[in-house]
Amino acid sequence: MSLNEENVLDALRNVIDPDLGKDLVSLNMIEDIKINGKNVTFTVNLTTPACPLKAEIERACINAVKHLVDEEAVVTPNMSSKVTQSRTPGQGDQNLLKDVKNIIAVASGKGGVGKSTVSVNLAVALAKTGAKVGLVDTDIYGPSIPTMFDIHERPNINTQRKLIPLEKFGVKLLSMGFLVKQDEAVVWRGPMVSSAVKQFLSETEWGELDYLILDLPPGTGDIQLTIVQSVPLSGAIIVSTPQTVALDDARKGVAMFGKVNVPVLGIVENMAYFTPPDLPDRKYYIFGKHGAKNLSEKMGVPFLGEIPIEEQLREGGDSGNPIVTEHPEAPSSLAFSELANRTAQQISIRNATQDPTEKVEILYR
Repeated sequence: MSLNEENVLDALRNVIDPDLGKDLVSLNMIEDIKINGKNVTFTVNLTTPACPLKAEIERACINAVKHLVDEEAVVTPNMSSKVTQSRTPGQGDQNLLKDVKNIIAVASGKGGVGKSTVSVNLAVALAKTGAKVGLVDTDIYGPSIPTMFDIHERPNINTQRKLIPLEKFGVKLLSMGFLVKQDEAVVWRGPMVSSAVKQFLSETEWGELDYLILDLPPGTGDIQLTIVQSVPLSGAIIVSTPQTVALDDARKGVAMFGKVNVPVLGIVENMAYFTPPDLPDRKYYIFGKHGAKNLSEKMGVPFLGEIPIEEQLREGGDSGNPIVTEHPEAPSSLAFSELANRTAQQISIRNATQDPTEKVEILYR
């Protein structure tokens, strides 16, 4: 078979994206095919820079061209990415987060399960893959982001009177903790809190983002309902520990997002086990074993992974240096990187197989 653009494209129709179940050509992932003698180059635009199957897809592209077109061809795929989005152009309020492709809520049924730790390290891990990431601390009463990033300055305001997010480790950040003194309590009623959250979303210059992560307070109350009424969420991640009391509340979190038609991207099991430094092959399941994993199977939602307990993880949160930046080879750091890959994977699957999520106009009372 002659080595030309048409035959190369036909060969690449045999390469299937494992997550989306369709060939790369039908998914419009192939661009810029160039042939110079026996040298063939083309660009493969994956749906996320965090794609865990990048190497597998690259090998499949090379094999398809060599086996189906010319065995002597020197095939060089340029592996790139264009993050897909869950909102359609013109959907809802065109001025509200119009340049943000995907909005992800990180939630928990109860406090103390490490939801902010997961949000912070997930955001930084996604940014390390090359994605454009923002993180909003929507817990007005108990903001954690300033401490976990070691930022305590006020954001500036641009000429359009919009807040300019602070930035660290490649993540754009906004928190009520940036706007009040560190030892000052926010003593507000529900409507004022909801108004503040709306302002974080509507009166901030976020710019172009692949992922905007919303670190929600625990529970299923005002702030959660304000968010689903204000913006179309791409999906939600539920954080839980393995213990029964946390799982009971995690069920409620999954149920809440089901009621407002927000896809649950998956469940994360935090504080899953402890491995002593001097016994690297031992795992102690302090809070129970595989509770969140079993819950995900029962509820029919993906399991995104388990995060071990580590002293370095706690130290990173206290010092403002997330473990994925300070200790990239630590077990919990590797777990967060895998969480980032699986989250990006679930977003890509969700965007390819489900309709865009819309804002909720009427909620249960």
